[in-house]
Amino acid sequence: MDYGIEVRDQEAVVCLRGRLTFNDHGKLRTLIGEMGQNRARRQVLDLSSLEFVDSAGIGMLLIAREEMANADKQLILRAAGGQVKRVLTVAQIAKIVPIED
Repeated sequence: MDYGIEVRDQEAVVCLRGRLTFNDHGKLRTLIGEMGQNRARRQVLDLSSLEFVDSAGIGMLLIAREEMANADKQLILRAAGGQVKRVLTVAQIAKIVPIED
């Protein structure tokens, strides 16, 4: 997994690219730290370039949501497609984290 962050006023958009799996735990922890340090209240994970997510990746998204809530920020998932969208739907993530198209 790779990522890029663009901060605009009250929204930070993080574009995730590639695959989000157990092996990306360290990178995601670093990303969560960066998200917590920027000034934006809304932290948007743009999943349009994410090709694959496994159950560990889903768990890491939930950790990110919890960390953002602790920092008084909102985590939003955006533009999931293909396998990623199917996994998010099956896991019913929308009940916990808002998902935008």
